[in-house]
Amino acid sequence: MTTLVACSHGTRDRAGQAAIAGLVDAVAGALPGLAVAPTFVDVQHPQVAEVVTDTGGPTVVVPLLLSSGYHVHVDIAAAVAEREDVVAAPALGPDPVLAGLLAKRLRQAGMGTSDRVVLAAAASSDPLARRDTERAAALLATALGRPVALGHVGAGRDTVAAVVAEERRRYPYARVAVASYLLAPGWFRDRLDEVGADLVSAPLLDGAEPDARLTGLVVRRFLDARPQAYAHAA
Repeated sequence: MTTLVACSHGTRDRAGQAAIAGLVDAVAGALPGLAVAPTFVDVQHPQVAEVVTDTGGPTVVVPLLLSSGYHVHVDIAAAVAEREDVVAAPALGPDPVLAGLLAKRLRQAGMGTSDRVVLAAAASSDPLARRDTERAAALLATALGRPVALGHVGAGRDTVAAVVAEERRRYPYARVAVASYLLAPGWFRDRLDEVGADLVSAPLLDGAEPDARLTGLVVRRFLDARPQAYAHAA
């Protein structure tokens, strides 16, 4: 039997922990009979290397991460390198499914037709992660049919607060809406309430039942990668 290892970042925020657990449960419900194991790359346990060591048979690690940064290319890559029948799927983002969910969250937050939009992504020094967030902003712009600026929350350049301020300078009569390109509640989402925007959307997991499109994206990442695990196990 193949095992799906659902690997998220990890958080101390209880709402964030519950949101991720709800997504993992939804994925397990969508794949009855499949072993689904939650794991993390930071903060929480069990860590991904521990879980991969204990799985039996072909295993697919699906990163519950929105870009292909350090945790995908270093932490997860190191964990799957220990066994030939363990493979890693790509990160969840960027993907048009996520752009659609971001648009939904913005509408739920009260975005107007003339609002300026800033995509708020977790900061990263990894150039691959930055490329992915730039692509995510482009996909959201397509979904909304309007320009989308990109800002980062956390350490680094192009902070969300600075990008919001620049949007206000250039468009003084428009509201500024921030799209939270974050999987779950936690420290990063809390910081967005301090950036000076008129509205900030909820993260992709907002505490309610996970959107079926997000669950389906995780399942798709698993199904696309599963043949590789079987090929190495043969």
